[in-house]
Amino acid sequence: MPAGFSFENAIARLPRWILLLAVAGTAIAGIFFGLAAAGGFLAGSIAAWINLRIVERTVDRVSRLAGTAKPGGGTGTWLLIQFTGLILGAFVILRYSGFSMAAAFCGFLVCPAAVVLEIVYELVTYEQS
Repeated sequence: MPAGFSFENAIARLPRWILLLAVAGTAIAGIFFGLAAAGGFLAGSIAAWINLRIVERTVDRVSRLAGTAKPGGGTGTWLLIQFTGLILGAFVILRYSGFSMAAAFCGFLVCPAAVVLEIVYELVTYEQS
């Protein structure tokens, strides 16, 4: 690992990458494909950010519980309920709002795209150090 590398810093930058991709993608979708696509992409991007936060909180909780001697606690049921609620809520919003489902799916992919951008960022900054 490089001397200045920190997983916490990398995770903290992900929402900024998501915001950058969401703004750019929404603008491009709106210009080239119209308001329905822009709205769908924005809704997908928001869902991706919410999903990142749910996963981040869950991983943080699991890592904290792994350090304690007390077994038990949660079984992952709450994570499943939150994720299911996110998917169902997004589906209902997209279904009845007239937003593009394909654009929403593309918007949901901003989280993996943000991870790729973060990897490239780390590689570039590592090369300079």
